[in-house]
Amino acid sequence: MKVIKHLSRKRIIIIAAVCLLLALLAACMAGRRMTPLIAKWYSIRGVDVSHYQGDINWQELAAQDLNFAYIKATEGSSYRDDCFEKNWAEAAETDLTVGAYHFFSFSSPGKNQAENYIETVGSLSGKLIPAVDVEYYGMEPEDLQAVVAELSALLDALEDMYGVKPLIYTTYSAYFDIIKGNFEEYPLWIRNVYFTPDLGLLGKWSIWQYTDREILDGYQGEERYIDVNVFHGSQEEWEGWVLP
Repeated sequence: MKVIKHLSRKRIIIIAAVCLLLALLAACMAGRRMTPLIAKWYSIRGVDVSHYQGDINWQELAAQDLNFAYIKATEGSSYRDDCFEKNWAEAAETDLTVGAYHFFSFSSPGKNQAENYIETVGSLSGKLIPAVDVEYYGMEPEDLQAVVAELSALLDALEDMYGVKPLIYTTYSAYFDIIKGNFEEYPLWIRNVYFTPDLGLLGKWSIWQYTDREILDGYQGEERYIDVNVFHGSQEEWEGWVLP
């Protein structure tokens, strides 16, 4: 009888765990459906792109209720996105406000990464403030203090060059490990494709990447989806993000 009771408890625990997992999956699926609806409350909307979107027809893409585009320029201390030069030139010929972002590497000096961005992008006059993508890829770094130091060097160098604090794009895990307590004075671009960003947890966010599953017209690449974002602020505040 004791064995039977023990097995029954095990089954109950397993069933409860499965039910919880299913509930979480359902909540995530519901969240993916809800975030685009919630995002409609924000009037300033834009995409972020890289070589994954392949050949982009910028006139066609820009005509789909978009206000801005952040384009991947660089990664680490030497990599330059294959499509950056073309995207940068052709996006500037549309009505979109355009910016360039850098993907932060955990394995190269921050100063060298800043030099890569500056040499690739050049002047940002008439463009959006620079952005730095900070997220985990592959294995998480063991020495987070070293990461903070190199990220600080990168951000300082970009601020010295462009006269403005860069925008930091990040995920929740990287935010709590790296950004929180170290770089909270920087404007925040947060990824959350399931729920509205929590102001109590994050403080004020400036851009919300609310979906990574949008399908728009105007690009042909290995990635069929495109990231879409909204700006959390007024038109006047948005215009302040464009460098003179």
